[in-house]
Parts: sequence; C-alpha cells; structure tokens
Amino acid sequence: MQNPLLQPFDQAPFEQIKNENFKPAFLRAIEDAKIQIDKIAKNPDPPTFENTLEALDFSGRQLDRISSVFFNLNSAETNDEIQKIAQEISPLLSEFSNDITLNEELFRRIKSVYQQKNSLNLSTEQQTLLEKRYKSFSRNGANLGDDAKKRLREIDAELSKLKLKFGENVLAETNKFELFLTDEKDLNGLPDGAKEAAAQLAKTKNKEGWLITLDYPSYIPFMKYAENRELRKKLSLAFGSKGFHNDALDNQENVLKIATLRYERANLLGYQTHAHFVLEERMAETPEKVHAFLAELLEKAKPAAEKEFEALASFAKELDGLSQLEKWDSSYYSEKLKQKLFDLDDEKLKPFFKLENVIDGVFKVAEKLFDLNFKEVTSIEKYHEEVKTFEVYDSSKNLVSLFYADFHPRPGKRGGAWMTSYKPQYTLDGKNSRPHISNVCNFTKPTDTKPSLLTFNEVTTLFHEFGHALHGMLANTTYPSLSGTSVYWDFVELPSQVLENWCYEKEALELFAFHYETGEVIPMDLVEKIKQSATFQEGMATLRQLSFGLLDMAWHGTDPTHITNVKSYESEAFKGTDLFPNIPETCMSTAFSHIFQGGYSSGYYSYKWAEVLDADAFAFFKENGIFNKEIANKFKEHILSKGGTENPMILYKRFRGAEPKIEPLLERAGLVEKSS
Repeated sequence: MQNPLLQPFDQAPFEQIKNENFKPAFLRAIEDAKIQIDKIAKNPDPPTFENTLEALDFSGRQLDRISSVFFNLNSAETNDEIQKIAQEISPLLSEFSNDITLNEELFRRIKSVYQQKNSLNLSTEQQTLLEKRYKSFSRNGANLGDDAKKRLREIDAELSKLKLKFGENVLAETNKFELFLTDEKDLNGLPDGAKEAAAQLAKTKNKEGWLITLDYPSYIPFMKYAENRELRKKLSLAFGSKGFHNDALDNQENVLKIATLRYERANLLGYQTHAHFVLEERMAETPEKVHAFLAELLEKAKPAAEKEFEALASFAKELDGLSQLEKWDSSYYSEKLKQKLFDLDDEKLKPFFKLENVIDGVFKVAEKLFDLNFKEVTSIEKYHEEVKTFEVYDSSKNLVSLFYADFHPRPGKRGGAWMTSYKPQYTLDGKNSRPHISNVCNFTKPTDTKPSLLTFNEVTTLFHEFGHALHGMLANTTYPSLSGTSVYWDFVELPSQVLENWCYEKEALELFAFHYETGEVIPMDLVEKIKQSATFQEGMATLRQLSFGLLDMAWHGTDPTHITNVKSYESEAFKGTDLFPNIPETCMSTAFSHIFQGGYSSGYYSYKWAEVLDADAFAFFKENGIFNKEIANKFKEHILSKGGTENPMILYKRFRGAEPKIEPLLERAGLVEKSS
C-alpha cells in the first residue's frame, strides 16, 4: 500500500494518514535527505552560494513536511501510539541534524563560500542566509574534535527524548486530574455557562453532576468565581503541582537533566552557559543585557505590584474577613475587586464575544489593515472534525495562504494556544510557494444552550495567535529557513502582541462585538470600562511575567550542576518577585513547558521585550489612526513579509523610523504617568 506521506503532496493528507505510516515515512525521508546532503557535500564543482547554501536550504523538504505534520499532531491530536513514535523518531531526527552540522566536507564548502562573501555580490537575503548557516554550523560543533562531536550527538539525542517526556508528563497530569462535584452548592458563584459546561463534561464521562478539570476553560472560571475556598485550593494545588508528585509522571529529574545537559552542551561549544549560547542569536545578545532589562522593569513594576497586592488583601479582609491572601484567592478576589471598581464582569462581556463573531472580527481587521480575504472551504483535509479550514486571498484574488483553526480542548491536545505551520513560504524556480498556517487554542466549548462565548482574555489570545498567523501567511522571501516566523526569538512576539491592541479599540470592537442573542453592538460604556480596566493589577501581572523570565535565566544562565532540589532552587529564583506565601506542594519548573519542552529556554524574557516593541509600534498606529493604510503597509512590508532576512532592529527602524522606546509600554501599563 502506498504511504500518503511519501507521495508528493501540497496540502497535508490528514484523512489518509494512519499512525503506522509515520515511522516508515520518516526513515525513508531521512535516507532521501541524507542522499541530497551527500550530493551537496561531495559535489566536484567548486563551492558556490547556489550549489552549496541554496541547495542546502532547499534540501530535505519532504522530511520537513512529514515532521511538521507529525509533531503538530503530537501537540494537537496525540495518543499513546503517536507519543511512542515521537520517542523513537526524535533521537533519529536529532542524529540527522547532527549529521548535517558535523559533516566536515559540507562545512568546508560553506566556509569556502563564507570566506569569499565580500566578492560574491549577494543580495541582503543571501548574505543573511550565508551568515546564519555558517554560524549555525560553527555554533553547533562543526569545529569540534571527534570526541567532542561524539559527545554532542549523545547530548542532543538524550535532550530530544527528555523534552518529549517532560511534555508527555505534563499532558498526562492535566488529563489525570478530575474534580467531580455532586452538590450544587459547591458551584455557588459560578456563572450559568460555566456550570452548564461542567455538567456537560461530566456527561461525557457518564456521570451525573459536574466535572472540573485543569483545562483552562474549566479551571479559570472555577478559580475566578467559585465561592468554595477549599475547592479552589484543591484545584490550585493540583494545577500548581503538575509533574511534582514523586511518581511515574514526576518531572524533577527531567528538569535537572535538561538543564545540566544544556549547560554541558554550551561548555562543549565554548560558551559559559546555555543562556550565553542562545542569546548570541537574539536581539538581547547577552545574559547581562537580559538581566539589566528585567531589573529595569522590576524596579518600575514592584512598587506598583506591592501596592496592588495590599489593596487586594485589604479588600478580601473587608469582604470576607480573610487574614491571609493565598494564591487560590487571587483570581477570585481580583475579579470581585474589578467588578467593584469598574462595574465590569467578564460574564457581562461574554455575550458580545461569540467565537464565530470574533473569528470574523479578526478577519475583518486583517482585511482593513492588509487587504486579506478569508474564505471557509470544506475541500481541505483535516485531522479532527472541529478544525476549520480557510483559503486566504489578497485584493487581486491571489492565494496568499491556507489557514487551519482549531479552537477547543480535547484529551489529545496540550493546553495553551499556539501558531504553527504545515508548510513554509519560499520561492523556487520562479514560483512563490504559499504557506499553510494553523492556530490551535483551548477556548470554552459551546454547550447545549449557548454557543462558544469567549472571555475577554480569550479574545486577546485569539488576536495574539492570529498575529503570529499573519507573520506566517504574509511571508514573502526566497528561502524557507528565513521565512515567516523564522526570526530572532525575541522579535517573534511583536506581530502577535501588537495585534492584541485592536481588542481595546472602539473602531475595531464595532466590527465584531455583537450580542449573540440581540445583535446589539457592544455598548461604548463597556468598551470604556475595558480600556480603563486594562491597567488593573498590571503591576502584579508584570511582576509575574518577570518572575518567569528570572526563573528561566536561573536555570539557564548559571552552572546548574550543583542543584539537587528543584523546588528550593526555584524558590530562591522567585525571591525578589514573591507576593504570595510559598506553597511547598507546588512547583512551577516541573510544568514550565515553554522552557523545558518548547523553544523558550533563555528566551522567556522575550514576551516583555516584545511588549516594548509592540507598545511603541502601536503608539505609531494610534498617532495616525488604527486602520491607517500607510502605517499598515509599512508594517506588512518591513515586519510581516520579511521574516528573518535581515537584522530585526534594522527592519523595525525601517517601519518606525527609530529604535523602540520603553516609555509607551510603561505608560500603557500605568507604571508611569503619561507624558502629555
């Protein structure tokens, strides 16, 4: 039988793929890619940019496509069989990657072209590709001796398995916990929609009553509204102790091993720490600059956060006589205080944010800014019936991209929200091959009586991920490795974070925020309250983000070999940012997937870094109108379409006319007075 993954395909053939197709497809595609690499390395002709660098960038495309299909399924629709295949395949992919970067003949050819770079008359994009590829080889062991290369291969193979195991444990812990409630009094305070969703969830398990899980759409409303403090505590402890139970799903050993192996790898390559290695290829450049940046924000945010925390503690004491505010009280009393100060309740907002309307709204924003049109189609194969598929066109009716959207939690889907790609954009043989982009989220499901109604936070999440999607869709480069979101990691969040700003603007909200029953446009007093409340507890929120960035740097910016206790080391890292009492039973690191499974190691600071860029960029829009075509075209031309073809600061300055300033962020967050 023919393997659908080994046939030429443009759209991913999801409906034809069986799990047993993956391993043979990987093995064959790795072999084919090795032959292509070998041909480049052993080419008898003198090395040129075309026959070496360009050939290398376009090699292994079948393997890349199979990998993108497989690993996206492992995140969005996984099962035991897929996880087992991932454990078998990841070390092979890691070894193949090493086979390329440690190939001496290939590196000699790249080095030869690199040494002639000033006489080759290369375009800016070609220069970037040459620099990036040469550095990638030298940064990943091409200049090492044989013993060191062998050790590097061992480390990379082990890391690939450990990171997968870490993620599998977090998903298993999330799926394992269930809070079944049979007494309706335990749901006091919960909005009707959340109650109905909990009852429906219980039904799926053939139980009578209500089921609360650790998936965000279930967990967050309970923490925000449930009056039963003991149950909030139970849920909070379960959420905060994922991978921290000294059992088969424990991640403490995985954390220590990952941190130590990354440190050893960096040392092997001549770097002081993993953070020194990573940050060399970031806008921030060094751990010192990251620490200085975090310290500057901490100095501004901490006094505000402490003041907000005191106000929250006083409010809880006054309301319920609470003598000590704990982590499981935070969302509950914050929501009550927010309602009191702004008369703004998420439940009042949700009827105006029906999922389908918000999707339509983000499409309209993209149309007004970037002339894009989205057409839902049913002819594209998908991996789950809930996935929606769209063709994206420009104003001349040219196909820009395919877009997959997957919005609700399922047992086989990891938590959170992300953008991914099934096919990158590139230009080959004069043809501009367009990308296939996907957004995956975990939003509140529709119930028997209500459609999917989003919280305002879910609305901003949808806009955020769609900003990443636009970065992928509007890519317009030559080489796949420089296309779309293939940019410095502390630049990648700019398109996503800047798009969130439109959620707070009357002009944008009027496009999609209609009451799902009456069709009434969101009242402007509610819009005003949303804007006023945007800085509510921003000091606390900033401190929380900074604490994650500092924890990341603690794991990756020092020698971790002396660490024996994950929890106490984490507590030490959090010391300067702690507001709530420490909870011995919980541990952040053992479920910190961003840095131990995803690509954010030594990069968590980039969320805040990109906020500086996005606040500065949006200030430019605000000065000229949020749908100003000229500014939007500049953003599209210099940021969204250029991918990683040039240094991001050069691109940003072309868009903005100057380097970003930190003041717009501090003003937006209410941490300093607005300059008049």
